[in-house]
Amino acid sequence: MRAAPPEARSAGRPASLPPVVRVKRSAAPRAAVALLLVLLLLVIVRLPWAGDLGMHAATVERLRHGLLHPGNPLVAADTPSPYYSPWMLLLGCVARAGGWSVFIVLRLAALAGLALLVTGVRRYVRTLSPHPAAPALAALSLVLLWGTVLINWSGFLSLNSLALTVSYPSVFALGLSFHLWAWLSRTLRAPAGWEVWLGTGVLWAVILLCHQFTGVVATLGALATVVAARPPRAWWPRIAAAAGLGLLVLWLWPYYDFFALFSAGDGLASVHRALYTDFAGRYWLALLGVAALVLRYRRDRRDPLVIFCALGALVCAAGFVSGHYSWGRALPAALVPAQLAIALEVFGGGRRTVRLRWAWALAAALAVGAWTQAGVAGYVVGRDALPPVLAARYTPPWTGYHWITPHVRYGDVVMARDFPSRLVPAYGAYTVAPGYPEFFLPDAARRERAAARYFARGTPRGARRDILRTYRVRWVLDGRRPQRDPGLRPVAGGPGGQVLYAVTR
Repeated sequence: MRAAPPEARSAGRPASLPPVVRVKRSAAPRAAVALLLVLLLLVIVRLPWAGDLGMHAATVERLRHGLLHPGNPLVAADTPSPYYSPWMLLLGCVARAGGWSVFIVLRLAALAGLALLVTGVRRYVRTLSPHPAAPALAALSLVLLWGTVLINWSGFLSLNSLALTVSYPSVFALGLSFHLWAWLSRTLRAPAGWEVWLGTGVLWAVILLCHQFTGVVATLGALATVVAARPPRAWWPRIAAAAGLGLLVLWLWPYYDFFALFSAGDGLASVHRALYTDFAGRYWLALLGVAALVLRYRRDRRDPLVIFCALGALVCAAGFVSGHYSWGRALPAALVPAQLAIALEVFGGGRRTVRLRWAWALAAALAVGAWTQAGVAGYVVGRDALPPVLAARYTPPWTGYHWITPHVRYGDVVMARDFPSRLVPAYGAYTVAPGYPEFFLPDAARRERAAARYFARGTPRGARRDILRTYRVRWVLDGRRPQRDPGLRPVAGGPGGQVLYAVTR
């Protein structure tokens, strides 16, 4: 029988794409990821200051001066702190050994965290899809598939948030989380020795110690992986041993009582209520991934991404209903699987026309997400260099207090208002009231009342002096009005009319 001509053989079905077109389509996500990585590397060079950067800088500073007994990172008190994690301890050792400033060390931390995140995403996506371009497209979805209202929060992978938190322990913990899920996925597919399972337990504990909220996300992802795999009964003792070793590591960690944090979460509810506001505007692009999860559920009722998303959504919904708004920090557990699902659907095994529709829908959503977060470029070139339409999408970083360092020495106590209290400890000084929640500081409320009373207009001069003596204050930082106290001497001025006063008596 004679073979039909090529045009006849191709009739009735779509012709396959030429190799060159396929290569270009696979290379496009990789090129986009490479561009974003270059952007983030340039951001790391600038290291914009926002959010908790001052807290993490202060933590490294305390560990650099005292690895065994660093004390409270914010105030002059000998208390433990949940910020003293294995990762911060390592950074403190680096700062101590190298003699580098904390901001150089935080830049190194940002590089390490970003590398861990990129490799972790790649390894985990490889367990879900063999397509060579899947990890790159998944990475784009993770950072761009959010919403049209910006959200900046540690542990959240939107591009704008990642640019501001790349040096935080949360990015390091997220990178470890993706590695944990990849490691666990591979371990559940083939028999593994006890040492492998115990290693996963230690890694799980390290994530929880480094960033507790990301540890919750890592835990939900690990649980979804185990449930989806349906391991045989013979493997359950090893899984239990891994969990038991992880709990033992948490219990033995000497810098703070991890399990005491469970009774301290109620104080964070008001701070985290914002996670549930403007919900649709912040996350609506991820609905495309939810549609992809529905298709995955129809194909496999035990799909790991489906279970992962369901667990995350359940925790977040329970937090909203019960008023425990800090549970909203588990939102990445619902968003990450949805973002990954839509990227994987583009490379799924269905008909090419269906995959093309997914690809075009995802491309449109990624374009909207990229436009929403385009202000990130301002962290590299500055706001003035941005077009006005992009400048409106730019979140200005904070101004530091380096101008006080010629006068304020390590360990000095500074009386400052709420906002400066978040930045001053980064330079080695202490403040009277902590600028961040401190769960293990028993007199935190009393310190806050003392600082508020000191700056109140009607407070007598004698009462102010008593407060300064009680907390051994050497400096006062204020900019709202001149301090006309003969016991204070102005020594330096900073941005916004701020003045540093020396306490003379």
